[in-house]
Amino acid sequence: MSDSPVIASASKLVVRYGHQTVLDESTLAIHEGERVGLVGRNGSGKSTFLKIAAGVDTPDSGDFITRNGLVTGYLPQDFELNDEATVMENILDGAAFIRDAIAEYEALPADSHRAAELMETITHFHGWTVDQRAQSLINELHAPDATRIVGTLSGGEKRRVALSRALLGEPDFLILDEPTNHLDTGSIEWLEQFLSKYHGTCLFVTHDRYFLDRITTRIVDMRNGKCDSYEGNYTDYLLARAEREEAEARNEHKRQRFLKKELEWVRRRPGARRTKSRDRMDKYFEIADQEGPEQDIEVDLIIPPAPKLSNRVIEAKGISFAIGGRTLIDDFSIKIEPGERIGIVGRNGLGKSTLLKILLGQLEPQKGSVEIGSRADINFVDQNRLLLDDQKAIWEEVGEGVDYVQLGSERISLRSYLRRFLFTEDRINTKIELLSGGERSRVLLAKILKRGGNVLVLDEPTNDLDLATLRVLEEALTHFEGCVLAVSHDRYFLNRVCTATLAFEGNAEIHYQDGSYDYYLEKKTSRDKVAAMWEAQSAAKPVETPKPTGKRRKLSNKEREAIATIEDRIAAAEEQVSQLETAFTAPDFFEKHADTYQQKEHDLKVLKAAVAKLYEEWDQLEKLKEEAS
Repeated sequence: MSDSPVIASASKLVVRYGHQTVLDESTLAIHEGERVGLVGRNGSGKSTFLKIAAGVDTPDSGDFITRNGLVTGYLPQDFELNDEATVMENILDGAAFIRDAIAEYEALPADSHRAAELMETITHFHGWTVDQRAQSLINELHAPDATRIVGTLSGGEKRRVALSRALLGEPDFLILDEPTNHLDTGSIEWLEQFLSKYHGTCLFVTHDRYFLDRITTRIVDMRNGKCDSYEGNYTDYLLARAEREEAEARNEHKRQRFLKKELEWVRRRPGARRTKSRDRMDKYFEIADQEGPEQDIEVDLIIPPAPKLSNRVIEAKGISFAIGGRTLIDDFSIKIEPGERIGIVGRNGLGKSTLLKILLGQLEPQKGSVEIGSRADINFVDQNRLLLDDQKAIWEEVGEGVDYVQLGSERISLRSYLRRFLFTEDRINTKIELLSGGERSRVLLAKILKRGGNVLVLDEPTNDLDLATLRVLEEALTHFEGCVLAVSHDRYFLNRVCTATLAFEGNAEIHYQDGSYDYYLEKKTSRDKVAAMWEAQSAAKPVETPKPTGKRRKLSNKEREAIATIEDRIAAAEEQVSQLETAFTAPDFFEKHADTYQQKEHDLKVLKAAVAKLYEEWDQLEKLKEEAS
């Protein structure tokens, strides 16, 4: 993309909040068509950089310049919607500039020079299909019904409306801050496909590592207020960064060896003040003053040890629950074993939170029963309801009046505990109101986890956490000896942490599957294939079998030919299905076939139906052979 024109550039951006310098002469050029992912620790300036790029904030010094006439779309973490308007009205606001252009165009005479300019703008931004695209976004992102009033929506529903609004205008420069938050896995995958074929330029921040790997063409690492750029996707970035750190470590080793050798010479204090000696002394002090490469703070986050569980943690038998005439849970049973870490997945609104409340005894099932083991000590806090006091410092908020944390038989200081959550000594005294969204999430996590327990229930634990904190949290959860129930849409987190998946598949269907999330998807694909084949077989029109006449009938030439070739035709059709299914599993399938994948899905369905009909034809031909024998 470096050969493409530059559409936006940051030059020596400086932003300070009190004594903290967030951006320190940050410089970055963004080229047309790029999909740039910003990564870095919470508080490293990612959201600040996006706000400046979107024109919402201005830096203390430096410039952010965009190409003349560049249309920018922006999804911030803290978005604003019109609570009194409908979902559709809010989404259409994202294309207000297009709708204004259409209104002006329709009011002008056809031969107007201005009309020609407006037509070019409308065509460029696909203005004539705005209403259809708005409804499509509602469907694909599982946003609320178009007629609902936004003020009645939940936080997650509002975020999907705000994302739809940002995407609708298809701007030249699309800026997204944590676009995957509150999206289910299906919506995230759809967004990946949308952005992979997006005609404009995209700059975004996300904690979703699969999303970063599949979408980005460049990663920008925000460190010490600077922008370090790496070409390629997230995997390319990790490899390049590892090589860079290895080279820095080698250079630092050489520097330390040089200093050790020269230090012996300096200590001898040579009496002669010859020029050569002075030069050598100057070189020593010059290299001694250099700083070594900064080491990332990697701290082992330790969750308080889990008290021993009994053989039965939680057992649900035949539970059902309906609300507003809609069945969410229907005759569902599960026995949660000690040591299990279950990932709960599914679209929003299918009943995940309802099931959690029933399993934890907060809500009575309308049918069935739930038994909680006598030794189960449940630690569950709805993160959306636990408020932080903005006027308190981090240590005050987490400590809650106590200056230590009990980790089993070990007692550690509160400050040591907070360092496990990657809060440095100078940051511990910072007020909550001055923290980034990700830092607030870490404070919340620290406050929740110090309460201990042997059954941890985590509701979207990965939202707003930086990648370094995610790795630490995942490591801690995999070594936790109690049980974990985690509602999450982060596919990487689910694969890394969970030993089983509880999937809400719609129509009150809840499926339990041992193994990782990817293994669940693999098994679901197999189940869907079988279901599709049975559906095709039941839908296929049966071949009429001639009624027996009491005499042996002769096979026609056409029937004999059909019998001779049926096995080969089935094998050929099954091979076509197999090839197409293999193509769907390729990592770059949606990137290569972004414009035709829906047609290929249709082709696969038709081929499967054809295989089913061939098997039915074979069955009928076998009966004819028996009658003729």
